[in-house]
Parts: sequence; structure tokens; C-alpha cells
Amino acid sequence: MTALYWQTMGEGDRDLVLLHGWGLNAEVWGCALTRLAPHFRLHLVDLPGYGRSQGFGALTLAQMADVVLAQAPQQAWWLGWSLGGLIASQVALTQPQRVNGLITVASSPCFSARDDWPGIRPEILSGFQHQLSEDFQRTVERFLALQTLGTESARQDARTLKSVVLNQPMPSVEVLNGGLDILRTADLRRQLADVRCPLLRIYGYLDGLVPRKVAALVDELAPDSRSVVVAKAAHAPFISHPDEFADLILRFVGDGAL
Repeated sequence: MTALYWQTMGEGDRDLVLLHGWGLNAEVWGCALTRLAPHFRLHLVDLPGYGRSQGFGALTLAQMADVVLAQAPQQAWWLGWSLGGLIASQVALTQPQRVNGLITVASSPCFSARDDWPGIRPEILSGFQHQLSEDFQRTVERFLALQTLGTESARQDARTLKSVVLNQPMPSVEVLNGGLDILRTADLRRQLADVRCPLLRIYGYLDGLVPRKVAALVDELAPDSRSVVVAKAAHAPFISHPDEFADLILRFVGDGAL
């Protein structure tokens, strides 16, 4: 049976769909919920094949977006972290009438490094794919550790991410490989200028997966968008800096600007 796990909570009158990153599930938003729930109707989703959304195989970026859209409110604000940012961007590009505004967190239109673009070296992503079949859990844990490297709360943040993964059903190797395929091959750089809704991009200054140089490059690709680099954050600013993160969201959704 293929069913998408979808939980709705909160007291606000605006819908906000939250999409997590590779290897994780909706529990990753725990630090932000108490700060956002008074202001939004929050939609917490386990992406297809992740966490409690079992029964899915490897999907393309477009297929992921379609599956989530099928259960989403007719109109909402969309917030995506890392891989989830790519999916939320795909939604905004293909169904613009359903997206009031887009927020991406530690995400990039092109995660894989190119000659003219900073990112994750393709051989590192290929290496993770190879290692998944040999030592599934250790590979996921290594990837999670990379996401918090350098922050003052790195060890605690890594433990938080690890507990999020271990407390819910684990994705299959096929699903995880499919997600890495998206990170390795997706490139939405040229399409970014077509995003018509308000767009806020949040980055971590210490992020080793989405280098901070990406922020300025995307400023040029999407000149109507806004970017914020959180000074002491890495790849998960909503865990290391939950108050600052929530404040950015509330200010942006409040008036569409910062």
C-alpha cells in the first residue's frame, strides 16, 4: 500500500507545507513547531518512501512533486529543506497558482558541483550511493554528521538528526539512491527566473553541502527573491538556530519581504 504520511496541526489561518531533506522525515521539524504552530496551519509530510510514507520506490523530482501535490491544500506557502527545497521549487514552477510563496532552506537549484557552480562533488554523491548497499545505516549517519559540521552545537544537532531517522521507519536503499540521484542530476538554475511567487532562501554560513557562495549566485538568477545567510548555522539552521529561523519565516510570510 502506498500512502503518504500527512499530519496537519497549528492554529493559524495560513497553510504552510513543510518538506524535509534526504534520509529524514517530518519529525525533523520538531524544533520549529512550537514557534510556527500559533501562526500557521502546518502540513507535515513524510516524502514518498521516507519515514511513515512506505510503499514507494525511487521517484524522479517531478514524480515526488506530483505525489505531494495530490494531497496538498489547493493554496499554501511551501517550505522545503535541502532535497525538499528542490521539490518545493518544482511545485512552484509547475503549479504556480497553488503556491502563495516559496521558502527554501539550505537548498540549491543544483546540488552537484559543476565547473561554474559550487556544490557537492559528484564523486562524493556517487560514493554515498555505492556505500549505501554496503553499510546502509552508517552511510546515512555519515551524511547526517556532514550536515551539522562546524556549528557550536554540532554534536547535539547530529544526535537530533540521528534520532529523527531512527525513531521512524527507515527508507529503503532504492528510495535513498533515488534521492541521491535527484541531488546528483537535478538542475533548476535556468528555471528559477520563472518562479513568480515571493521567494525567500535561507542558508547556513558554515554549510558544507550548499556552500554560501550559492546565495549570491542565485541572487543573480532570481533577482526578485531574498536571501539570508545565518551566521553560525550549517545545513540545518532550523535545528541550530530555531528562534532566528522562525522569525525569518514569520516576517517573510507576514509581508512577503524582509
